[in-house]
Amino acid sequence: MAEKTVDVVDRGVRAIAQEVRAGNVSAEEVARACLERISRLDGPIHAFLAVDEDGAIAAARAVDARRARGEAMGPLAGVPVAIKDAISTRGLATTAGSRVLEGYVPPYDATVVARLRSAGAVIVGKTNLDEFAMGSSTENSAYGPTRNPWDLQRTPGGSSGGSAAAVAAGMVPVSLGTDTGGSIRQPAALCGITGIKPTYGRVSRHGVVAFASSLDQVGPFGRTCEDCAAILDVVGGHDPLDSTSIPNQSADYTSRIGKDCKGLRVGVPREYFGSGIDPEVAAAVRAAIAGLESLGLTAEEVSLPNTEHGLAVYYLIAPAEASSNLARYDGVRFGRREARGDLTAMYAATREAGFGAEVKRRIMLGTYALSAGYHDAFYGRAQRVRTLIRRDFEEVFRTVDLLATPTSPVPAFRLGERSKDPLQMYLADVFTLPTSLAGMPGVSVPCGFTRSGLPIGLQLVGPALSEPMLLQVGHAYEELTRHHQRRPVIGS
Repeated sequence: MAEKTVDVVDRGVRAIAQEVRAGNVSAEEVARACLERISRLDGPIHAFLAVDEDGAIAAARAVDARRARGEAMGPLAGVPVAIKDAISTRGLATTAGSRVLEGYVPPYDATVVARLRSAGAVIVGKTNLDEFAMGSSTENSAYGPTRNPWDLQRTPGGSSGGSAAAVAAGMVPVSLGTDTGGSIRQPAALCGITGIKPTYGRVSRHGVVAFASSLDQVGPFGRTCEDCAAILDVVGGHDPLDSTSIPNQSADYTSRIGKDCKGLRVGVPREYFGSGIDPEVAAAVRAAIAGLESLGLTAEEVSLPNTEHGLAVYYLIAPAEASSNLARYDGVRFGRREARGDLTAMYAATREAGFGAEVKRRIMLGTYALSAGYHDAFYGRAQRVRTLIRRDFEEVFRTVDLLATPTSPVPAFRLGERSKDPLQMYLADVFTLPTSLAGMPGVSVPCGFTRSGLPIGLQLVGPALSEPMLLQVGHAYEELTRHHQRRPVIGS
């Protein structure tokens, strides 16, 4: 086959797969073009912790061999995908951005990775993240921060900042991240791309490094809602290896893409437009809601009164679960081991050397919240308020079909700007945390830019299992506007 120049920046998932299946371009050519862009662009961005060039070329050649033999090809034939480094990949190091897992190579694929491979996707590498997904800026990675392609002095958001930056810069068309309290939606907003957190239990967590087990979810980043839907069609669905996976679920995430949204009711929570929101963000999101109305949706103000407690509730429940989950990193079973004195000294030395400051902070917070005499006062009370937050959502969805809110209260902030003030850093997720606590799905789509050229995101939230409807509305908004077509200079 003649050599072709394949520009992965402007190719959608389905377009790439169709071209590969038709033989108009080879999967190997697509993979090499993607790897060339990573080599050329990732130096200043640092979106990737590992690039698997040999593995990607081998996988692409296997796709091409299937086509040559006339065999059926998967829905993602030849599509390059980057994987957040908190998701296990057989034969490729998975560190979760932590020194405690430095050099750890899983003997198996996470379910989502196995499903991508079976669909013909080509895994090109692992992306940077806040250590153990604990952060909102990807500055907590033990391997250095990721930078926003729109402004290299600013954060791409977190914790899935590497996955978001890789897509924003055009290094890959799609990637996988995880979202515990906003770690897909917030970086999608700050990087000017689309990202979706599915309903809790929609996508398998088997093989995902655990942070907070009642909150963690895997989801895709892409240029468009259509790209995200195509990935969800593959990675979603029940998995018997994950006890939290929703049984008997079925969804065609692309089924409503392109269909008329007229008549859907949009709720606008008044609590999401109070103090602390950047005026340019508020104005862009208000304009986006007006845009939805021009498509025939109706908008009305609603209230989620317990939203104000979301931040406090999350930072009791998530650290408590992290305290339990991270107890396995003890220097005995796998990962880093510091040989010091007796067993207790070895535990302490391993965890002191292996964990970063933010992870230690959250372990201590969680351990305190679960300790004797404080469990009911802190963790137990937080769980009760979490129920109230979920009921707020359930009640409001009796009168509206979806909610429209800002994704982040501010555009991308400067690296280092909030590092010494954990509370200010935590506030970056204030609009995404309640959705996670309620287990509801949420998608962030680009809805504008600040005067200085930084992206702004619109968050669409729906009731459980409403992802097809959210992607339908997000796609309709994308068709109305051109925000998602803008590219940072570094990826142009």
